[in-house]
Amino acid sequence: SAFPSRLSFMRALLRDLRANDATLERGRFELDDDGFGRAVYTVSIAEHSYSLVAFSTPLAPEDRTDRVIAEAWDSSFVLYDGIPDTDELERLAGAAPRQEVGRYRRTDLVLSRANRSVRLFDHVVDRLAEGLQPDRDTIGSIGYLMRTTAVYGNGKFGIADRNVIVERPVVRGAFRAEMLAVWLIRTFTHDLVEHIAQRRSPATAAKLTPDLKRHLGIGNATGLGMAPFLVSHPELLNNWVLARETALARVCAVRVAEPDTHRRFHELLSRAMLHVGQWRVDDQAQMKRILELRQDLAEVQSAVDGRFVSTAEPWARLMAIAPRWSTECGELLVSLLLETHPHLVDGLADCMTADESGRLDPAMTVSELRDLLDRHWQWATTINFQEPENCRRFWYTSEDKLEPRLGDRFEEAGAELERPLDVARRVSELATALSSIDGDEIVAAVVLAQPGLRLAVQRVQASDHLPYGEIQDNLIAANCRPIDMLRFKLSFFGASKFDPKSDLWTRVTLFQGAPLFDELGSTTDDDWWLPVLHD
Repeated sequence: SAFPSRLSFMRALLRDLRANDATLERGRFELDDDGFGRAVYTVSIAEHSYSLVAFSTPLAPEDRTDRVIAEAWDSSFVLYDGIPDTDELERLAGAAPRQEVGRYRRTDLVLSRANRSVRLFDHVVDRLAEGLQPDRDTIGSIGYLMRTTAVYGNGKFGIADRNVIVERPVVRGAFRAEMLAVWLIRTFTHDLVEHIAQRRSPATAAKLTPDLKRHLGIGNATGLGMAPFLVSHPELLNNWVLARETALARVCAVRVAEPDTHRRFHELLSRAMLHVGQWRVDDQAQMKRILELRQDLAEVQSAVDGRFVSTAEPWARLMAIAPRWSTECGELLVSLLLETHPHLVDGLADCMTADESGRLDPAMTVSELRDLLDRHWQWATTINFQEPENCRRFWYTSEDKLEPRLGDRFEEAGAELERPLDVARRVSELATALSSIDGDEIVAAVVLAQPGLRLAVQRVQASDHLPYGEIQDNLIAANCRPIDMLRFKLSFFGASKFDPKSDLWTRVTLFQGAPLFDELGSTTDDDWWLPVLHD
C-alpha cells in the first residue's frame, strides 16, 4: 500500500541534478517524417557526461506487447557513459534494438525499451498536427506516451557493473542511473510527438503546453523481475525503510506546527484527494481500496481541522489515530507528512545505499544464534512447511530471458532449479537443526558440517542490526502475492497510479508531473508529489 515520497529515487535525482548545476543538450535528432531514426541527449554533471541514445523503429501491431518475451519494440535505449562518437552509435544501433541478445561494453550503463501507448500517442500527434492541444481527459486517463517494459542496470546482459559509477555524484544513489535514463526517455517522447506532428503539417503544427508535458510521464509495465531483488538485498531494503521511518519519526517529533505548515498540509491533502479521485483501475480489488481511500481522506480532512494542527505534536497525534482508516490511507498520510517537512527529510536520501558484504560471523555460538531466532524469527519458525500450501510455490529463472518466474512445486517440473528466496523455510530448517546441537558450539563448525544452512545463518545474524531487512512473510506459500512486493519497491522509485493487471504484474506511471529540464531551479521544481491534471 506504499506511496511515493520525497525520499523516492526520482525526487532525489532531480534535486541532485539541480544542486549539481546539470545541463542538457540534444546532440542528435536524426528522425524521418514518421519519427524513425535515432537521437542523443547528453546530461553533463560535474566532470561526467551521460548520454541517452534512443532508437525509434517501425513495429508491426502484432509484435507490440508488454510481455518480457517480446523481441521487438517501438523504441530502444542505452544510457551511455560519455558522449558516443559515430562508431559507438553504429555499435549501439546494432545492439540496442536487440536488447538482451545484443553485446555491450562497460560504457553502457542502462538498457531499456518502450512501446507507444498507441491510442494516446496517435491522438496527441493528430491534435498537434491540427494546431490543437490534446484532450485533457484523455491525457489524464492514460498519462504517458510510451511505457517501458524493462529498465536494466547493474551489469545485466553485459552492461556496466554498478562499481563503474558508485563513487560519482548524482548517479551513486540507488537506481539513480536507471531513473536518469527514464527521465530522459520521457523528454524524448515529448520531442518525438512534436516532431511527427510538425513533419505531418509544418504550417499548422503546435507544441505541447508545459502543463500537459509535465503530466505526460513514462508508463512502466513491471512483473516478477523486480520482486527477488528485495529478498536478495536485505541491507539495502533495510536502509530504504530505515530512512523513511527516521524521516517519519523526525516529523512526528515536531512539537508545534507553524501556520505555513498548516497551510501546506491542507494544500497537499487537497491535492492527494484530487489525485486519488483521478486514479481509476480495472482491477476490482484495487478499485475497492481506492474508493475506500477516497472516503477515508474526506474523514481525515474533517478530523484534522485548524484546532487539531494548532495543538502540540499534531503529526504524532495524527499517526496515532491513523489506524482507524485503511492501510492505504495510513501509508498516504506518511508520505504526506514527509512532504510537509523537506528540511527534516531530504538529507536522508543520501542514506539509502548499502555496501552489502553478506559476511557470516563464524565465532557466534549456537546459543547466541538461537537467541536471535527467538527474538526476530518466530514469524518464520511457527510456519508448518509440511503443509503443501505453505510450500507450493518455487521461484526460478527462465532460460530464455533470464527473468524470475513462479512455478507450482506439485504441478510443474523445475523445482530443482529453485532460487533461494524461501528464507522463511530455510530459517525454519535452521531452527530445527540447531535444536540438537550443543549451545557452546560455534557457527563455523555448524556451517562446515551442514553447508546448506549457511544462507539462513547469515540472514539470522544480519537481522540483529537490520530491523527492516526481511519481508516477514512466506514467499513460497500458495497465497503469496508478488504484486504487493512490486508496489512497495516501485513506491521507492517514485511511481504512482498503480494499476494491477494480476497478482504478478502491474502498470505504473513514472515522472508524471515532474519538471521539464529547463524548469529545474524554478521555485516549484520539487513540488510534484501526487500530481493532478487541472481542468
